[in-house]
Amino acid sequence: MSLEPPRGYSISGRKKSVAEEAVTSVLAGGEVPIYERELTSDEETLAALGYKPEFKREFSLWTTFCVSFAVLGLLPSFASTLYYGLGYAGQPGMVWGWLIAMVFIQCVAMSMAELCSSMPTSGGLYYASAVLAPPGYGPLAAWVTGWSNWLGQVTGAPSVDYALSAMILAAASINNPAYVPTQYQTFLLTALIMMTHGCISSMPTKWIANFNSVGSTLNIIALFIVIIMIPAGTNRQDQGLPRFVPSSEVWGDIYDGTDFPAGVAILMSFVAVIWTMSGYDAPFHLSEECSNANVAAPRAIVLTSATGGLFGWFLQLVVAYTVIDIPSIISSDLGQPWAAYVLQVMPQKTAIAILALTIMCAYSMGQGCMVAASRVTFAYARDGCFPCSWWIKRVNKRTQTPVNAVWFNTTIGIAMTLLIFGGPVAIGAIFSIAAVAAFVAFTIPIFIRVFFVGNRFRPGPWNLGKASIPIGCMACAFVALMVPILCLPSVTGSDLNASLMNWTCLVYGFPMLCSLIWWFVDAHKWFKGPKVNIEHQMLGREDNIIDGKGDESGGSSTNSITKDPRQFDDKRAADLA
Repeated sequence: MSLEPPRGYSISGRKKSVAEEAVTSVLAGGEVPIYERELTSDEETLAALGYKPEFKREFSLWTTFCVSFAVLGLLPSFASTLYYGLGYAGQPGMVWGWLIAMVFIQCVAMSMAELCSSMPTSGGLYYASAVLAPPGYGPLAAWVTGWSNWLGQVTGAPSVDYALSAMILAAASINNPAYVPTQYQTFLLTALIMMTHGCISSMPTKWIANFNSVGSTLNIIALFIVIIMIPAGTNRQDQGLPRFVPSSEVWGDIYDGTDFPAGVAILMSFVAVIWTMSGYDAPFHLSEECSNANVAAPRAIVLTSATGGLFGWFLQLVVAYTVIDIPSIISSDLGQPWAAYVLQVMPQKTAIAILALTIMCAYSMGQGCMVAASRVTFAYARDGCFPCSWWIKRVNKRTQTPVNAVWFNTTIGIAMTLLIFGGPVAIGAIFSIAAVAAFVAFTIPIFIRVFFVGNRFRPGPWNLGKASIPIGCMACAFVALMVPILCLPSVTGSDLNASLMNWTCLVYGFPMLCSLIWWFVDAHKWFKGPKVNIEHQMLGREDNIIDGKGDESGGSSTNSITKDPRQFDDKRAADLA
């Protein structure tokens, strides 16, 4: 005969309150999450944040880093944004411009990692904004952060897959100069690639982790190969040029690619590094599937940003010291600057080999973007942010992954690629949208933590100590400067027309404006921030259990329950221990 533990206790008999966990939670410090079985330390941390464990924790520090590094995708990211990095300010924008940007981007990454250690949940930045906001503003902060972050996430895979399709078709054009890709071919190929990524992202967590491990290993190996192959095999000397561009030109000759002063042009070129480095938040969103999450996930964030920044700069140097003619690369008939560049500085067969490596890495990167975005969508649907959230938040019984969220994102991503038919400027806006949306979402909770929370923030095991506030201030200042810069067009005055307009402010601003209108008209009545979906009670009061109800949506997850009647209390969130 087995003895059942008293209700309100775990099987182990332990009864830990939220105050005993190193977390910053929507629950009050004196409340005790309860569950019907013994919890692991990771599950106890998640329970203290108000959530039941719903995923298998099969990601380690390495595999979490692999997904993040795959999302970062240095080689394909660089190839996708060469138009901006090289075309706005030339080599100086690539070399010392990258270094300047990386100092501040690392500040953003470290501040985010500190939040992740304190709140390791798939909701990530959205959850942090809700908990840290001043009294009365938690739901609004979560709403704005969530929608901005979701826009950045949902545009990630389409932008990568569009660039991937362009590279594949450019390779076909190199092999057959008579072939000219059409818009509908690019669209169909992009849609096909996105559907294959949707299939992979619907697999069990362990399969996805293994796939991303292979993809990240390929990304690292290919990056090293390209960094070595280009300077070793360049045919500049066969074209009557010195083997490398003089350093004085690389570091000093700013290319006049915009109508703005040189300093502004350098800042505008930061869109390349910001978009390239916008994937390091993936460990935050995978933290509910990561073991030792409040240490491994923040480490993966910082490791991804630091590693990506260093090796990305090496790749910048390689291209800056070997490029021959910038205008011909930017305006190439191939329609893909990276393909035009490698064909300009390498023999054709070698150029095709480099392009093939980039294509394989881009495929892995797109799949990593799809995985990370699906977890964000699941977390927001779990809290009722979307129409039909009851369907989107379902976790598949067999794979134990958010399959519905994957295909919700896939459908929206394919719809976004219809911008291909609007021309290169229109589809190019998704790169700037991803950069702006991601960094706005990254910074909102950091800004709240730095300027409104102060010493009431409860740091996790990975934290910045006394450097937290100064580093957070640098992160906020950088993003505040860069958001308007990233919305500037490259030309001004009479030269500016619809085809040359930077549509980022419209394509990002319009959905965000709609979300704010929705908030003030209706959403503020029912959206109260993160929803607690685990039973909990006040410490020492076994008769006062807050009991959740079974999932009435027909969800397949056995652990999923609807929110208890009490909504998130902003005042309690402000009184953080």
